[in-house]
Amino acid sequence: MFKAKILFVGPTESGKTVLANFLSDTTENVGGEYRPTQGARILEFESQPEGSDDKTCDVELWDCSGDFKFESCWPALMKDCCGVVIIFNPDVPSHLTEIETWHSMFISTQSLLDSQCLLIAHHKPGSEIEDGRLPLAPNLSKLPLIHSHLEEEADDLRHAFYRYLGNVVKAMSESREREEMSIIT
Repeated sequence: MFKAKILFVGPTESGKTVLANFLSDTTENVGGEYRPTQGARILEFESQPEGSDDKTCDVELWDCSGDFKFESCWPALMKDCCGVVIIFNPDVPSHLTEIETWHSMFISTQSLLDSQCLLIAHHKPGSEIEDGRLPLAPNLSKLPLIHSHLEEEADDLRHAFYRYLGNVVKAMSESREREEMSIIT
């Protein structure tokens, strides 16, 4: 069985905790006032990623704070991670530039494949932005992007995440095989 450590990162108030709770089937008070994540929350659950031949995967979903006062903790959070999801709110214009920083801090510094990374444009209730193309920086535009509408298309988001998780498991499996072959030869 694989164990996948996935980091949820991105600007403050982008919806990381809401999506982490939804994808891990964790229930917390929905609504109410915004409470920023302090450092990181770790949610553990089992999943059956798409394309994993009916194998289950233990997922550690690390919901990381978007506050830069925790920047000194980020190297420790990144240790042994096998996937990074950058979540942003497309209704907030500054998020489109802020995610470049998140990319350089969490993805560029790791040796992750594009298939191990994901962008989620999280549309909050009443969002005015459509699902069209977003003006992303070139280094971000090559990453897979999904739009999240929990009120309308929750199942679509869950399936897209399972596909992504399948890509992460496949990359981990291939990496493990290469490592084993290098030991044998």
